[in-house]
Amino acid sequence: MSQVTISKQEYKQLKRQGAAYRKIAAKLFQSIVKDDIASVVRDFADTKLYSKGFLNDLENGLRKSSYGRA
Repeated sequence: MSQVTISKQEYKQLKRQGAAYRKIAAKLFQSIVKDDIASVVRDFADTKLYSKGFLNDLENGLRKSSYGRA
């Protein structure tokens, strides 16, 4: 593995940028609004493109997934 030498000032700047990125990324993923499972299934049903069996499987899958637990 190669080594890279940077100045202390550059290191501090990169460290601040990394912390800022982590903070922004955390806020972004926290703020994702999630529809409830019934609403998602209803939206699929409203298109009239999916069978009742598929819609049941979709609902069961969402309930078992981390989407339904979060």
